[in-house]
Amino acid sequence: MTFDVTIPVLNEEATLDRQVRILHAFLSANFPSQGQWKIVIADNGSTDNTRHIAAALGDEFPEIELVRVPEKGVGLALKTSWSASQADIVGYMDLDLATDLKHFIQAYNALNSEGFDLVYATRLHRKSKVIGRTIKREITSRVFNLLLRWYLGVRFSDGMCGFKWLKRTHLPLLMDGGAQSNGWFFSTELLTVAEWKGLNMCELPVVWTDDTSSSRVNIRKLAIQYLKAMAALKKRRKALSS
Repeated sequence: MTFDVTIPVLNEEATLDRQVRILHAFLSANFPSQGQWKIVIADNGSTDNTRHIAAALGDEFPEIELVRVPEKGVGLALKTSWSASQADIVGYMDLDLATDLKHFIQAYNALNSEGFDLVYATRLHRKSKVIGRTIKREITSRVFNLLLRWYLGVRFSDGMCGFKWLKRTHLPLLMDGGAQSNGWFFSTELLTVAEWKGLNMCELPVVWTDDTSSSRVNIRKLAIQYLKAMAALKKRRKALSS
């Protein structure tokens, strides 16, 4: 099966070249078939040299492509990239490569040969190993996921981890079913709607290393956004089912 790996970026000139080269080397070593995969750098309107660096990587490697996203928003970046994809599998990971790359092979196998429709990484499984995460961020994550299970009635353990993959043919079903956010909540919407629709989901315990030096997340602001997004998704589901 072919696959596209989307990396949403915004002003990442300091680390983009290094991180993408690491990912490219890993995929080249483990998936050597020509034309099987592509790395899509989805630029969310960077104002530094991110776009130029991404374009230079695309000139150097045929497996790397730059996609320019008209507005800011991780969800918009993913929808823009995935909607244009022709690959069998689409997914995304964060530029910091916080999820150990060895799990990519597990995710691919789950979709390619084990009958799963969607794979998501979890940091909250007992078999997961989380390195360098602050207590504040750990508590925030657990509270958020508890709210998801209580308010939306879902069972998945980690809606926020930036490592998710799905068979592209399911994307219209998920978007039509309510996965529409242009922001970070889109990746959580994917899992929520997938569960509501009865897709076969694979929970993948991972080794995950927190890169706190590059984090720009305002927890209070993000929490307010997520609570509003949860309410909007629940309302959207009711409207679609009525």
